[in-house]
Amino acid sequence: MYMKFVPFVVVAAALSLPTLADEASVKKALEAKLGAPVTSVTKTPYLGLYEVYADGQIVYTDEKASALLVGSLIDGKTMKNVTSERMQKLTAIKFSDLPLTHAIKQVRGDGKRVFASFEDPNCGYCKKLARDLAKLDNVTVYTFLYPILSPDSLEKSNQIWCSADKVKAWNDWMIDGKAPGGKGDCDTTAVKKSVEMGRKLAINGTPTIFFADGERIPGAIPLAKIEEKLAEAPSPTN
Repeated sequence: MYMKFVPFVVVAAALSLPTLADEASVKKALEAKLGAPVTSVTKTPYLGLYEVYADGQIVYTDEKASALLVGSLIDGKTMKNVTSERMQKLTAIKFSDLPLTHAIKQVRGDGKRVFASFEDPNCGYCKKLARDLAKLDNVTVYTFLYPILSPDSLEKSNQIWCSADKVKAWNDWMIDGKAPGGKGDCDTTAVKKSVEMGRKLAINGTPTIFFADGERIPGAIPLAKIEEKLAEAPSPTN
């Protein structure tokens, strides 16, 4: 399902409004209009709006589903981005569900702090992330090869996966620009499975990081933020 709407920003204070329709009826109406499944519908305390989560994004509508609004909902009292906070919850995962055997595993120090990332070998932001991660200690990083930018991304991913030392091949390429020496002719099922998993999780860009508490953070984030999240997130239970 692909929905294209004009972005907007709603700035509102929470109001106590009577429920004019329940979530189920709004969900049914929207699925009929869109011709596609809606994951969830939740009544918000703002202006009688309903939060609709579908196809990996949040939109808002009224009780009659007469209009669809796309953009950030800002709480008028706290000025917090309600949409952003909800997306963090809605896109969170159970870390132990990740097929970690399909990832390149790097362990530094005691390896107690853990996170996973989906990355494309031709992604500039991923290369910056690789340089930043070289400064981290006492961490285990699971890197899922997620070649979505170009056919060459898939070729490089397969070559890296087929290298005798996957970690070295990945870092040589991402940090030093040294082309992987693998031929890409081994069993690359793991790369294919990582792409399938990424699509299932609606990962649309790289890098996308998942922390041990299941929170997802898409895009490039500073090393300080990664350190902060690693300090907050509990160790995953596998």
